[in-house]
Amino acid sequence: MTYEETLHYLYTSIPVFQNAGPSAYKPGLGTSIALDDHLGNPHKAYKTIHVAGTNGKGSVSHLLAAILRQSGYKVGLYTSPHLIDFRERIRVNGQKIPKEYVMDFVERNRSFFEPLQPSFFELTSSMAFDYFRAEQVDYAVIEVGMGGRLDSTNIITPILSIITNISLDHTQFLGDTVEKIAFEKAGIIKKDVPALIGEVDRHSVAQVFADAAVKAGTLVYFAQDEGLLKESYLMDTGEWYLDSAEYGQLFGELGGVVQFRNATTVLGAINLLNAAGADIPVEAIREGFEHVVELTGLMGRWQVLQQNPKVACDTGHNVGGWQYLQIQLEEELKYHKHLYMIVGMVNDKDINGVLELMPKEAFYFFTQASVQRAMPAEDFAALAASHGLSGVVCNSVPEAVEKALARAGQDDMIFIGGSTFIVADALPLFLKENK
Repeated sequence: MTYEETLHYLYTSIPVFQNAGPSAYKPGLGTSIALDDHLGNPHKAYKTIHVAGTNGKGSVSHLLAAILRQSGYKVGLYTSPHLIDFRERIRVNGQKIPKEYVMDFVERNRSFFEPLQPSFFELTSSMAFDYFRAEQVDYAVIEVGMGGRLDSTNIITPILSIITNISLDHTQFLGDTVEKIAFEKAGIIKKDVPALIGEVDRHSVAQVFADAAVKAGTLVYFAQDEGLLKESYLMDTGEWYLDSAEYGQLFGELGGVVQFRNATTVLGAINLLNAAGADIPVEAIREGFEHVVELTGLMGRWQVLQQNPKVACDTGHNVGGWQYLQIQLEEELKYHKHLYMIVGMVNDKDINGVLELMPKEAFYFFTQASVQRAMPAEDFAALAASHGLSGVVCNSVPEAVEKALARAGQDDMIFIGGSTFIVADALPLFLKENK
């Protein structure tokens, strides 16, 4: 099979949560363990760092990979979902997995996994673990797909477990309270593996993690209690100025107010990694924060796509993410004449909760992404109207972008988001190439 035929096979032969949603979700580790045993347990060939959480786990994973790479290590990075190219999910030192490896992996193992009927994510996780062994990485940063306890990635025994934060998302799978969701994510906490919690705003959630650590037989650390950052603010350039307690002044390339929280989590992780035997110089920390996009290929985190008018996108897609995006957009309104919003969501999110946080001063282009889970644009617009949001309906993201650009003036701003998949449809319209 060609690469395109291989991708078509992966997308059509096995369930893909990115497109199909709940019908593609397969909780439990049985299939992942069977795949792993078949491949000879590749994840045991290198050190792993496991990253879970409702929001921020992608940014934290990319930042850690960038910092470890600048420390001289060969680093694997496994994240999801992808935005433009499937190969974004699996990288070594910032480079995407080769098309030839994807084709070869499927061909080599097809006769074994077809009777198993793994999910797309189970198979992709196995491919990542196998590729990282073939590349002889020193470290692999592994982002959890959903939850933690029953996630396909939870067959690893990492040197560090990280949980960025907890808010309501995927409630139909993980539970309808933050405490229930915390319990699922705490499932990555393992015996003698230090656990770092990035951000907790409820004592009851902190207690879930403390109890899980005691039960597992390990120590838990709370990054926000460590005094890791003395000062921070967003500069005119869109970067963060961070004055850290141990590493001095840092400049964060990733924009958005949420990145302050992510930086705290990353600094806490660095301390624990150094304690576990890593050698992470201060200069590597500075370079990782300042050049994370170039070093890892990260996209969609308050990414500015053009100026005059300013166009920015963000993959925040739940209430936890939009609590920060609401602040960010309020700040942007101070510097731009009008705000235009290109937004859509998928059916299995807390849509009303997110709509309540969207700015009422903006003009909206309500649209839908090119995935099965997308809420029809007209339905989304009707729901948005009940929250005092007004605008026009567009049948696709390209149509919405075209209309917004035609309407916006030089001093205006256009925001694109509401769903990871809205951003995924928009990025190719602005990025001329994706190496």
